[in-house]
Amino acid sequence: MKQITILFLFSLLVTMMAGCEKSKAEEGLGQEKPADAPRPFVVGYLFSSTDDLGAAFAGLDLKRITHLNIAFLNPAENGRYTTVNGLPQIVKQARDQQVKVLFSIGGGMPPPYLKDLLKPDKQAALINELVKFTVDNNFDGIDVDIENEFIDENYEPFVLGLSKALKPHKKLITSALSAWTGKAVSDKALAVYDIIHIMSYDQTGPWNKERPGPHSTFEAAQADLDYWIDTRKVPASKVTLGLPFYGYGFGPSIPESLSFGDIVRQWPGAELKDQVDVPGQGTVYYNGLPTISKKVELARSRRAAGVMIWQLRGDAPGAQSLLKAINEVLYD
Repeated sequence: MKQITILFLFSLLVTMMAGCEKSKAEEGLGQEKPADAPRPFVVGYLFSSTDDLGAAFAGLDLKRITHLNIAFLNPAENGRYTTVNGLPQIVKQARDQQVKVLFSIGGGMPPPYLKDLLKPDKQAALINELVKFTVDNNFDGIDVDIENEFIDENYEPFVLGLSKALKPHKKLITSALSAWTGKAVSDKALAVYDIIHIMSYDQTGPWNKERPGPHSTFEAAQADLDYWIDTRKVPASKVTLGLPFYGYGFGPSIPESLSFGDIVRQWPGAELKDQVDVPGQGTVYYNGLPTISKKVELARSRRAAGVMIWQLRGDAPGAQSLLKAINEVLYD
């Protein structure tokens, strides 16, 4: 009887252990990323003049991005586009590497005449020209980077009209937006965008010398995601978190603006910090490797579509590369 009892208890223990292992295995499988899950977006802006566009593009690591936004390709004052040498070849080369290519209009300092082209009497002609330029150069879509006082009563009808005109061609319409002008953007305009890039930077800068300090904090990134996803109800799957590849200097004799690459070249070890204090000159504020990685993790935790970079030419090479760090968090 004792032997039977021992055997029974042993069998029961084995069964319980097997069940426990099965539960652990099932739990682990439940946490695995689905095979058909979309690849997180890494949207990189390439800021360049048209004269320097070929050389700027040649320096990109296309394997580390999913979308390339060429900034800025605004029409001329007459609302028309002229030929950009080498542009079709650039678009083809990027698309051949599975990178979607868009061009951005507007910008933080757009040509003043753009506001006039957005008025009702010229808006339809502008939209037609934008769509033609998109199709002629085989772009995947248009990025609307209209900011600040340019977001006026003409913004919503322009966005809705452009979206309608692009749809038959199966082209994307995306936007770069900031929380500080968020109230000026209507829900109708937000709804037609395929991707919304949150400009989570420039909370201060050289234009605001009386308020020196960090211009792109982790806390600001949290607040920006909260605003667009929770308050404005934009689906997280349509949102990317903007990351700065540059810094601002405050002080009597320090550069006002520096790329991340310039910062780490001038001050060894700067890649591991978010600011550099230069005695007698001032302080440079930026995002180093740890903060960029932490922000990428934040975007993942909020189930955002991915991240956006302003701008790709600001990166550092090799182990100091912010783009490399982004890819390691997202894909490795």
